[in-house]
Amino acid sequence: MSDLTLILLAAGNSSRFKVPVKKQWLRIGHDPLWLYVTNRIKEHLPDAAVILSAHPDEIPFIASMCDFTVVSGGATRQQSLKNALKEVKTPYVMVTDIARACIDPDLIQRLLESKERADTIVPALDVHDTVAYKEETIEREQVKRIQTPQLSRTDILRRALDTDTEYTDESSAIVACGGTRHFVPGDARAAKITHASDITALECLAAPSPYLFTGNGFDVHPFEEGKPMVLGGVEVESSYGFKAHSDGDVAIHALIDALLGAACLGDIGMLFPDTDESYKNIDSKLLLQRCVEKLHHFGFVILHADITIIAQAPKIAPYKETMRHTLSSLLHIPPARLNVKATTTEHLGFIGRKEGVGVLATASVHYFDWKNG
Repeated sequence: MSDLTLILLAAGNSSRFKVPVKKQWLRIGHDPLWLYVTNRIKEHLPDAAVILSAHPDEIPFIASMCDFTVVSGGATRQQSLKNALKEVKTPYVMVTDIARACIDPDLIQRLLESKERADTIVPALDVHDTVAYKEETIEREQVKRIQTPQLSRTDILRRALDTDTEYTDESSAIVACGGTRHFVPGDARAAKITHASDITALECLAAPSPYLFTGNGFDVHPFEEGKPMVLGGVEVESSYGFKAHSDGDVAIHALIDALLGAACLGDIGMLFPDTDESYKNIDSKLLLQRCVEKLHHFGFVILHADITIIAQAPKIAPYKETMRHTLSSLLHIPPARLNVKATTTEHLGFIGRKEGVGVLATASVHYFDWKNG
């Protein structure tokens, strides 16, 4: 049993990254960055417990892809760390950020070899340029660039963070509360990914897999008299609409399931549960927009979609082109990559009796190619 727990912080919103994909979900081969970095470090700490701090909305998806302990992140890095520390049962803890992707095994070894030398062991780089603070030139020999991971005594780190003061790293908090800090040589290759341009300079990161992924969706809704009919994002002239918690747009619901299926992100009920009153009578185009944003954040690009509307009534043909352009716009793809078809059941079954409509949808996605822009 190891005396060390590894904590990885991945709950940030990537506000400075400036691409649709959250940097935690950039793909390295098939693995999202958070999984790649965790496995890379864990390989050299095989017996250590692992705790990952993540955005609350992402926890179900992260938990399905790993066997680590996943905890909810906070509004700040420090709060996320405090949440993770509640789960730590070992005397030592190693903390790093998912954004620091290319951590060398030798750096980890330097931390481990020095763990008894101070309350926190910190990798740092010397500064070789002249440094000025305001109008004063500072002795550059006294300046260091602090990196992670940092290895700390768990009890002292907990005590150091029991404050309203926000610190940008663990060692600053520990020193501020009277603890000791020991520096080990850092590694210039362990650069932090902050902006989109940073990632292409990291040699340890392989390009995303070029694989194509396909998903299917199916939905059906009965008719309801006196309700407006919305189908494929378009108002259809009819004396009845669909019985549903939302506006009942069965075509969009099937399309959402196809997109989520292609990305292996669950289903529409998981994303938009019908027990949530905030979705009552909601415009399904808004649900599709949120679904598309989710796919983009999770590192996917939508390639194409195909929809088959199965209806004896109403007549779909007059609306197909409008649906096609409406839906392709919501998916951020050209109309040429979205197809809408319609068929009947030749008067068979509940659809043939004009009691409702069913829709089949297929969609394909691929990973966002950060390597080639």
